[in-house]
Amino acid sequence: MTEERSDGMPTGQLTRKQRQARTRLRLMHSASKVFARRGLHQASIDEVAADAGFTKGAFYANFSSKEELFLAMLDERFAERLREIEQQSTTESEIEEMARAAGADFIRYLAADPDWQRLFFEFATQAARDESFRLELVARYRALREGIAEIYRRRAEELGLKFSFSAEEVAMMTFAMANGLALERMLEPEAVGEELFGQMLVVFFAGLRTLAQEADQKQRKGTNHENVPSEPASPPL
Repeated sequence: MTEERSDGMPTGQLTRKQRQARTRLRLMHSASKVFARRGLHQASIDEVAADAGFTKGAFYANFSSKEELFLAMLDERFAERLREIEQQSTTESEIEEMARAAGADFIRYLAADPDWQRLFFEFATQAARDESFRLELVARYRALREGIAEIYRRRAEELGLKFSFSAEEVAMMTFAMANGLALERMLEPEAVGEELFGQMLVVFFAGLRTLAQEADQKQRKGTNHENVPSEPASPPL
């Protein structure tokens, strides 16, 4: 029986490029399951290929190593995540409401695929031991962070907000909080409430707003002080 695609076209009619994309997608899907179940070092390329229904040759026709396969998975995940955050940023809500919504969305994101976060931390540990892999991982991680920084910058301009930190620094801070919370949730899920990250973000952005207001007030006072004419000197007795 001829296997069919979701659009009804037999897979035999796929182009070479379409077949390769389909194979890569199946390998990435299987790798996610096998890596999560067995761990990076214990999982073998044979297992990943077999789970996807291919031979080891099919794996090496698409990826040179488990690390390269993971990076391809990362490209796909990060692109999807950036699209999701981009869509959320179009809301007309105030910054605090957006923070709560972003926190709830991140918790849903973690809950939807808990194996992925464990896998990411495992590969992050691998990156600490392998400099070439670290550079590849960081390049993708930085690109996602820069994309989110641009969203922050644009949203701040729309709301007329001025912060004491650059958009890049704000993105770095939120990344650090998100990764810390993800680690805590992985180790002690019962201690991390569903609303905790949203509350953290509300406090964080409220603090940024307060710092910016204080800096603005100091600047205004300094400007006003400079504009006040000095007292005339007292005439000599």
